[in-house]
Amino acid sequence: MFWRSVVGKLWFTILLLVSVVLTILTIMLLQYFEKFHTDQAEEQLKNHAFLIASILTEYETEEAALTTSKQIVDNYNAKLLLLLNEDEYLHFPDEENIPVELFKQDHQLRRVITNNEVVITRGDFPFYLNGEQIHNEVLVVGLPVELVQDGNGVLYMYQNLEVVEEAAAQTKNIIYLAAGIAIILTTIFAFFLSTRITAPLRKMRQASLEVAKGNFDTKVPILTRDEIGSLAMAFNRMGRVLNTNLTALNQEKEQLSRILSSMADGVITLDRKGSIVVTNPPAEQFIQAWYFEQSVNNENRDDLPKAIKKLFQQVVALEKEQMAEVDVQGRTWAVLMTPLYDENFVRGAVAVLRDMTEERQHDKLRKDFIANVSHELRTPIAMLQGYSEAIIDDIAGSEEEKKELAQIIYDESLRMGRLVNELLDLARMEAGHIELNIESINIREFSRRVLRKFQGMAKDHNIQLKAEIAEIKQEIMVDCDRIEQVLTNLIDNAMRHTSDNGSVILAISAFREGIKFDIRDTGSGIPEEDLPFVFERFYKADKARTRGRSGTGLGLAIVKNIVEAHSGHVSVHSKLGEGTTFSFFLPSKNEE
Repeated sequence: MFWRSVVGKLWFTILLLVSVVLTILTIMLLQYFEKFHTDQAEEQLKNHAFLIASILTEYETEEAALTTSKQIVDNYNAKLLLLLNEDEYLHFPDEENIPVELFKQDHQLRRVITNNEVVITRGDFPFYLNGEQIHNEVLVVGLPVELVQDGNGVLYMYQNLEVVEEAAAQTKNIIYLAAGIAIILTTIFAFFLSTRITAPLRKMRQASLEVAKGNFDTKVPILTRDEIGSLAMAFNRMGRVLNTNLTALNQEKEQLSRILSSMADGVITLDRKGSIVVTNPPAEQFIQAWYFEQSVNNENRDDLPKAIKKLFQQVVALEKEQMAEVDVQGRTWAVLMTPLYDENFVRGAVAVLRDMTEERQHDKLRKDFIANVSHELRTPIAMLQGYSEAIIDDIAGSEEEKKELAQIIYDESLRMGRLVNELLDLARMEAGHIELNIESINIREFSRRVLRKFQGMAKDHNIQLKAEIAEIKQEIMVDCDRIEQVLTNLIDNAMRHTSDNGSVILAISAFREGIKFDIRDTGSGIPEEDLPFVFERFYKADKARTRGRSGTGLGLAIVKNIVEAHSGHVSVHSKLGEGTTFSFFLPSKNEE
């Protein structure tokens, strides 16, 4: 609205100030001009009264004096009363005159008669006009005179103050007109001034709205060098500083976001109430896993594991960092929580979550490795010791029995040698010291040669050994001996876990990126809970499913390392009672 705008307020303020000033000046001017006109009327009336008195005194005949006096009175628009004695008087003009008795009875005017004093007074005397009494304020001058023929007398000259009031009214109209013109000029000036002031303010308002929208490059034109110009300069400087600060904040925010996103550890920031404020992707994975495990609605993001809630309460209470471990969905998380301060007040906490599952598994594997190696070595060592003692003690009576014991000792020593060699090979592979002799091979001939090694074993156990080899045009560069070791391990495992009348199939497919090998069997399969661990060292599924030729548990670990050394990858799919498929992929180009 207009009255709420700066223009309206400024115009109203200036108009109010001017109106107050003009009102005071009008009152003062009216009083001044009223007094001025009254004083001027008194002075003129007094001068004319003395003039007439001198005429009445100096003229030789009374008739001439009265005629001249009457002319003066008519010209001046006044009235004259001449008292000759107590009963005689002259009154001209005769109409609208004040009764003589009022002059004689008025206390102030009687002083002229009694004391021969000159009197000037104002009073409300009644006039008679056409027999009707009218009250008007009258200015009266009274003075004693000496007449030519009649001796002493009293001269009263009076004038109706309507003349003064008419002059005052005209003066008032002039003052009101001047005040109206002043108000109009003031309004024009106020609008002009306010427009000059508010125009840049409106531009600043528009610029501020643009800045609020994020357009920090908006500039306010600087048209003057006064306070408004200084304000425009300050506004432009503020916009530049805001733009710089916001850019810096966005860069820091982006940098922090990148840092949090690239961290392998999870980060959760909590406020004073324990509500989640900021998370990064690993922390989101932890939270989603917790929601899934507890069947919590994803919208309830304030719900956290009890261990973390308790840790947060300890951090807030003790104002010290705390540490705990939380198990979620089979994974172990180490949580380190540190308080966040707002000066001396704890305003929340930040928790760093590290997935310790692999470390814990490595610790377990290390312990299992020692136990498995000890177990695998203990059996052949015990057999070597026992059968050698039997030979030393001559328990075997015949040469045939001695040969049998020696054969057992020999087989166990070979078994122990294979275990040690496989351990050494696996250690070298995991340390990255494996050396590959890369050469180009014919996949079809190479695979058939590997299958021929198992024809006898397949015939003995009534297993169908098949090959499904696609047309392969591209050459593949591999270490022939190492890949043969991979196929040998996988086919041997398939044969040992396949019952009679089953089948083992070697399928080879060609892709643009490389070659895929699939070894499928119709055996008993691998339990689902064992699938993630089949490529670990010394891990064995149910040993009862083998044909009594239990391996060392290192074959699949060696397979995985050889395939990965060729920049490939290996996988397994299996269902109980339906069989198992081991697959590995070798890219077309391998670097030595």
